[in-house]
Amino acid sequence: MEAAVTIAALPVAALTLWALLRAPGARSLLVARPTGERWHDRATPTFGGVGIACGLAVGVALAVAVGAVEASWQLAGILAGCGLLFVAGLLDDVRHLSPLAKLVAQFAAAGIAIAAGLRVELVTNDVLAAAIAFFWLVGITNAFNLLDNMDGLAATLATVACFYFAIDATTAHPNDLVLVLSLSLAFACLGFLPFNLRPGDGARVFMGDAGSQLLGFLLAALGLAASWTTAGTTVATMLLPLLVLAIPILDTTLVTVRRLAERRPVTQGGKDHTSHRLVYYGLSETKAVALLALIAVALGATSVAYNVLDRPAITVLGVLVTFALLVQFGSFLAELSEQERRGRPADTRLRHAVAVQPRRLAELVVDSALVTGTFLGAYLLFVDGRGTELQRGTFLAVVPIVLGTTYVVYVLFGVYRRAWRYATTGDLLTIALASGLATLAAYGIVLATRDLGDFPREIFLVYGVAAAAFAAVSRWGVRFVPEAGGGPDDGRRRVLVVGAGQAGRGVVRDLRGAGDVRVVGFLDDNPRLRRRRVQGVPVLGSVGDAPAVLESTQSDELVVTIPDVDAARLDAVARACEAAGVAHRVVRERTQAAPATTQAVAE
Repeated sequence: MEAAVTIAALPVAALTLWALLRAPGARSLLVARPTGERWHDRATPTFGGVGIACGLAVGVALAVAVGAVEASWQLAGILAGCGLLFVAGLLDDVRHLSPLAKLVAQFAAAGIAIAAGLRVELVTNDVLAAAIAFFWLVGITNAFNLLDNMDGLAATLATVACFYFAIDATTAHPNDLVLVLSLSLAFACLGFLPFNLRPGDGARVFMGDAGSQLLGFLLAALGLAASWTTAGTTVATMLLPLLVLAIPILDTTLVTVRRLAERRPVTQGGKDHTSHRLVYYGLSETKAVALLALIAVALGATSVAYNVLDRPAITVLGVLVTFALLVQFGSFLAELSEQERRGRPADTRLRHAVAVQPRRLAELVVDSALVTGTFLGAYLLFVDGRGTELQRGTFLAVVPIVLGTTYVVYVLFGVYRRAWRYATTGDLLTIALASGLATLAAYGIVLATRDLGDFPREIFLVYGVAAAAFAAVSRWGVRFVPEAGGGPDDGRRRVLVVGAGQAGRGVVRDLRGAGDVRVVGFLDDNPRLRRRRVQGVPVLGSVGDAPAVLESTQSDELVVTIPDVDAARLDAVARACEAAGVAHRVVRERTQAAPATTQAVAE
């Protein structure tokens, strides 16, 4: 097997880094110094990308020399894009380029690869295909740039992804170019890892932007070349790059959403990544990297299995389960804050990550069942019996698209953050509108990516109307479902919290640690939080609604957590509590200087 020569990338990468570490000039020119926004706490050289690039170049050159891969314009275009981003990253490591300059370099690299023949064949429209390719290449490049935030993380996940691309290139979709590039990059990363992932000791070298951008761009190119350039792409084939690179995509999504919500630049460094949150929650850095690598291995295995089995029904079911677990894991990560790093010891068992939000998991399962069942019902209305083999294949290919667009639109509309037990007519109209827009989006994606043939288009119209109605009815019916955790007479003290900000969320976490307390809701004057959920607790109204909410929730205690609450508002809350016969207390945040930790103090 000629591709075995790519193993030379490992010693080349390792020897290059060994030599650079002994070169005083390199150590003084390329170095990352610790800042408050970064994770490391000591000056560290950043020329790891040089070693990875040298290993990759030697591995590919040897493969071309022995005939393991044919020299082609596509190979040249991909390597030219990698080279451009490597140089741009090296300049950024030395001089700190602006985000715009880096983005220009990324688009130029993507343009070179696409011009050299990298195509997205799963879309028939050339303009849309080029747009998807640009978005994918630039997006994954930035995802790995952001992912390089903890020792060993980016290189480990890149190695896992490369080996799965290599497996696919030798089984389901034979491709010498993908095989050689993936093995060369994997071995180069393995040569880099001993210098970067050192349990019990700090990294001797970072890969820098030169390395992270090279990794991200090449992995994105492999994702396109591995499956998306194959005409007649199946659902399983389309999912391969998405599942193999799911962890970088998830991390980038969480970081982007949080920073935009906090009105911070997405490109600004920070300690809010997936790996950081796991460390704050109680895992060591090594265990956090190992856990994310284990999840990546599991996701990659499912993607390869779908392609090998080639059973659309199994693929659809597997995607639903995988999607649900990823959503739960994302919800688990989203609720971890940096302040938990110095808080009370947390439950670090992995099953807690799956069960952290049972309500959201239940909503996701119900929505999946409603979407699948409604689409199946609409399908059976317009086909004879079970339909032709082509129609059944199209149905199984379209269902994941409908499910995916539905969830994305629901998230954008805040469907999973609302307290549906207290939903108004406006809330029900919102979810019906979201369902309708999701149907339109799914129909557009299907038309752009597939030839429907004799698949009845009317199915989408009937499904859209029925799905909107069922979505609204399902949320309206939540008010008739008994509340989880028992009713007013379950023996626990029912607490209403005033203030859904940082202090309020901290009090809720503390109260949940006591088995005899149940937090029934928040009161907050922020209109954007009304009838939404914060850490799974509904925001039931404003501070002025305290009398009505105290009565409706049958609260036993009210806790005020608003920092510097003015006397007039506090008196109004106190009078409402006195009228309802409910005890109340004020909890203020007090920040101490030495370790930047926040504790709640009852007055």
